[in-house]
Amino acid sequence: MLEFLSTEAGPNGTASPSFSALEKDEIILDTYSRTVSGVARQVSGAVVHLKVQKPADPNKRPNQAPNQPNGGSGSGFVISTDGFVVTNSHVVNGASHIEASLPDGRSFHAHLVGDDPATDIAVVKIDGDNLTPTRFADSSSLQVGQIAIAIGNPFGFQYSVTAGVVSALGRTLRTQTGRLIDDVIQTDAALNPGNSGGPLVDSFGQVIGVNTAVILPAQGLCFAVASNLVKYVVGKLILEGKVRRGMLGIGAQAVPLPVKWLNALEVPTKGGIQIQSVESGGPADNAGLRAGDIILQFEGKPVDTIDALHKVLDETSIGRNVSLWVLRDGQLKSLVAVPMEMR
Repeated sequence: MLEFLSTEAGPNGTASPSFSALEKDEIILDTYSRTVSGVARQVSGAVVHLKVQKPADPNKRPNQAPNQPNGGSGSGFVISTDGFVVTNSHVVNGASHIEASLPDGRSFHAHLVGDDPATDIAVVKIDGDNLTPTRFADSSSLQVGQIAIAIGNPFGFQYSVTAGVVSALGRTLRTQTGRLIDDVIQTDAALNPGNSGGPLVDSFGQVIGVNTAVILPAQGLCFAVASNLVKYVVGKLILEGKVRRGMLGIGAQAVPLPVKWLNALEVPTKGGIQIQSVESGGPADNAGLRAGDIILQFEGKPVDTIDALHKVLDETSIGRNVSLWVLRDGQLKSLVAVPMEMR
């Protein structure tokens, strides 16, 4: 059955068009399409293709000659007129050569400024002029359901675009180092091969995250490190070349506390970090910690998982006295440790 455009009387008695439901859907879709295509044009010039060469890993590919390089690629995006480019750590980590190509056909040798595997963020630098940088949005103001557009440059001299919505906020994602990234955006904007390291942008063309991973069995669930965390990490990498983190020098695992201890000690947590080994001469050794101790609190904060311990061992913990509450032989004990910088 066909639907036709009809007219209705307007406020002044003149005829005004009345759109069918089908036509209204087409208008809405056209508005959405204009938004996505407009953002793609606005941002695509800043999205680079990164071609990376890495030394061969003889343990990974036994049939490969030791001196034959491994190749890889990914995306990145320009954040400053002087050529700083953000990408993923796993794209450029350990690279012996990095070539960056812009959609306008220009290619540059890029050098690694710094990378942070714990957040899968890296910064490289290219020497070029007439660069159009992107701008970061405030990811704390993001809302579930708003438009999310993933842009990448997987092959060079062209770009690819996928669009969807912010599906969830505040997700966690485990990196190759074993640490958790806390501030992760989940989106249904598909992450095409080679788009890792590219920007996730909002409807205004501002970067809300860095595309970092796709979970293949999850039917297209994609993740991006939120822009506020990216800005912090990028600033540290540009100024210092790395993000500093503290360490105690222990091997440990999370354990639940026996009910009898929970009732007797009235501790505000149901678990802790049991020390399995202590590095000789390390911060834990110097503080008097020993194998079998269960760390319950760090500076008054409960630590019942390894991830919670990683979180409190940040840059501010390095080189200063931190108080620990430890369970030893069924008794609570207060110790003071001085974390050192992670090597």
